[in-house]
Amino acid sequence: MPHVSRRTCLALAAALPLAACAAAPPPPPAQRLPVTLADAFSGRTRGRGVFSAPIVNSERRFTADLAGRLEGGRLTVVEDFVYDDGQTERLTWVFTRTGPGTWDGRREDTVGTAKVVEDGSVIRLSYTADIRSPSGVTRLGFSDVIYRRPDGLIVNDGVVSRFGIPIGTVRFELRRH
Repeated sequence: MPHVSRRTCLALAAALPLAACAAAPPPPPAQRLPVTLADAFSGRTRGRGVFSAPIVNSERRFTADLAGRLEGGRLTVVEDFVYDDGQTERLTWVFTRTGPGTWDGRREDTVGTAKVVEDGSVIRLSYTADIRSPSGVTRLGFSDVIYRRPDGLIVNDGVVSRFGIPIGTVRFELRRH
């Protein structure tokens, strides 16, 4: 068994409360418009985003074209990503309404079921996914807050975690086109 120093244990103990505080995205600005999952993702949208992991000084930018279709209580959203390193990826969300303001979702890379809660001007989306990158596949947790700004821009701010510990953020901004 490897030796863990007392200093390492104290540093981890001090960092865990801070990590727990960072497990949820910051609240969106006070000025925002009502939004639902179907409002945000039905039709065609285009967006730009960035994954940031400051602890390892890493950033990965992307653009995405989304095409969403609502049929009854099912919302299908096809996402076509192009990353700044040239990697492309197509992922498809299938969300099923489970009750007033709640949805379950699945995508090719999700582990289990994503949970969605609509709360007036905020949508909360949480899920675990196996994320592909040039260096391999990594299992990550996502805790997202989605809202509509007064200018109509849809913003998705999220905290990304690994083994339950926040390691980075994602920001994705979408506009209809």
